[in-house]
Amino acid sequence: MSESRTERTDVTDVPHLTDRTGAAESLAERAAALDAADELAERRKLFTLDDDSVYLDGNSLGALPRHVPERIQDVISRQWGELRIRSWTEGGWWTAPERIGDRIAPLVGAGPGQIVVGDSTSVNVFKAVVAAVRLLDPAEPARDEILVDATTFPTDGYIARSAARMTGRPIVPLDPENLLGALGPRTAVVLVNHVDFRTGRLHDLPGITAAAHEAGALVVWDLCHSAGALPVGLDAHGVDLAVGCTYKYLNGGPGSPAFLYVAERHQARFDSPLPGWNAHTDPFAMAQDFAPADGAVRGRVGTPDILSMLALEASLDVWEGVRVEAVRAKSLALTDFFLECVEAYAPPGRVRSVTPAAHAERGSQVALRCAEAPAVMETLIARGVIGDLRRPDLLRFGFTPLYVGFADAERAARVLAEVLTEVPAGPPA
Repeated sequence: MSESRTERTDVTDVPHLTDRTGAAESLAERAAALDAADELAERRKLFTLDDDSVYLDGNSLGALPRHVPERIQDVISRQWGELRIRSWTEGGWWTAPERIGDRIAPLVGAGPGQIVVGDSTSVNVFKAVVAAVRLLDPAEPARDEILVDATTFPTDGYIARSAARMTGRPIVPLDPENLLGALGPRTAVVLVNHVDFRTGRLHDLPGITAAAHEAGALVVWDLCHSAGALPVGLDAHGVDLAVGCTYKYLNGGPGSPAFLYVAERHQARFDSPLPGWNAHTDPFAMAQDFAPADGAVRGRVGTPDILSMLALEASLDVWEGVRVEAVRAKSLALTDFFLECVEAYAPPGRVRSVTPAAHAERGSQVALRCAEAPAVMETLIARGVIGDLRRPDLLRFGFTPLYVGFADAERAARVLAEVLTEVPAGPPA
């Protein structure tokens, strides 16, 4: 679905979360009842949040879990300060990338031994795309095109173009709704975002993956806006390679290391374009010739960023006992309810949802088109409703079910309506 198609989705098309029980029942009362019945509501207490604001920017930076500062103080004071170099073994520093990868794995539907944590999303996209090209059957030289989501987060496009130059492959940018029709005998690799970072549109991971495989191609998925927000099913859907960040819905902290998924069936032939010493089968042999380690470990490169790595590991504790299916159900309920509140409160014609109404096509954010978006978001933030902006005219609101409630959604919509009445409407486009 292109943006032009999502623009036709108006908030009036979104079904109400529940039937109204009477005209006198207020949205605020419904929010309170929904929060009281929410199985995830107690999770909010695990985060550092205040009651004076509504934080709807977890799709950019997740909130801080309360216990992380104390855990990191131990890493700094005891592990680094006292154990020092011994912490690589006694503190488990050396094995952290695989250990933390195995903790993320259930959240994205992967079995153990297939995810390694480290480096940035950009670096991991580069590894994955180049490695995917190298996994292709050399007996099919005509299979050369790299298909890239033209609406993707810019970094993915930059990296894909660089990978295309390095591997001598033509790159074909196209809208995701045209992707299936573009697959053919020349398709080598497909790079797609699972959730569109602007509109919140959820792309069809199972369908696209199956179609690419049917065409003989491999797929790399960017999970930055889906990991920790909805079921992904990497193993169940036969995904080849995937990357994702950990500082959004996984709440790993600013700049926390990203992750790389390499399906078990591809690991023996996974050939990283960045064969660092950490990926060597015997790193401390200091051999001049590179011999890759077994498994997803060969996706490592250099010395891991231990402070960020262990902050992420601590942050993942908030997921203990949480079902991703429950997170998804609450996410859809929250975004439905928010859109209903916007419909009820906002002045007619001032905002329009570009996030798909259909649950099967929606991530965990709502994007509203608003001609005065910069001024509106600035005022919203000043009033304690923290969302973000994508120029020129998109208001983005991320709903992180572990700590966002229905009262937050109602308050955000109500304050948005107040701001819209105060910020003058611009001339019609």
